[in-house]
Amino acid sequence: MSFFLHKSNFLFRTVYPDFLWRMGEERATEPTIYLTFDDGPIPGVTEFVLEQLDQFEAQATFFCIGDNVSKHRDMFYKVIEAGHEIGNHTFNHLNGWKTHDEVYWANIRKCQRQLNIATSLFRPPYGRIKKSQAAGLDNEFSVVMWDVLTGDFDQTLAPETVLQKSIQYTEPGSIVVFHDSLKAWKNLRYALPRYLAHFTDLGYQFRAVPQPAYA
Repeated sequence: MSFFLHKSNFLFRTVYPDFLWRMGEERATEPTIYLTFDDGPIPGVTEFVLEQLDQFEAQATFFCIGDNVSKHRDMFYKVIEAGHEIGNHTFNHLNGWKTHDEVYWANIRKCQRQLNIATSLFRPPYGRIKKSQAAGLDNEFSVVMWDVLTGDFDQTLAPETVLQKSIQYTEPGSIVVFHDSLKAWKNLRYALPRYLAHFTDLGYQFRAVPQPAYA
């Protein structure tokens, strides 16, 4: 079983206070969840996600891997045509802790060329990024982390557990991570529709993480 926290804690937010962990809800007319999907686009899986989002009139942000965009460009265009936001997730899903800064930045730029759209949203794969790497992105990207990690990628978790933990830790303003990947498929196909239905019944709306003002 992978070790991870379903809920981001105070320590993480203190170490990286300039990263976006959750959204303020002071002006929201309805409680809002900010859905995000990492690692796509993947045919079949991403299509399923788009169908579920459309059914519940939900918006989301897709943090795409550049290599997957190059392989599945038609699927990438479907995400854009459905009105969702796009974010950069590096070209090769690099672990920043294990990558030299210059290589990391070059991989992000390579992904950006594949996306070929204006976006200033970046999510580091695994949530692992050095402070020096983040400093090099200050004028170009807003680093988007998360408040709730569903754990759908953990194939040792039962789908019911993924759903239960995701519901348990979600609050108004939460940035929530699912994955439109083959690895997550078993858990995603069970948890996502039920998660959307649960919070829709409670009166929540689902929105994309907004682009920063300098985008």
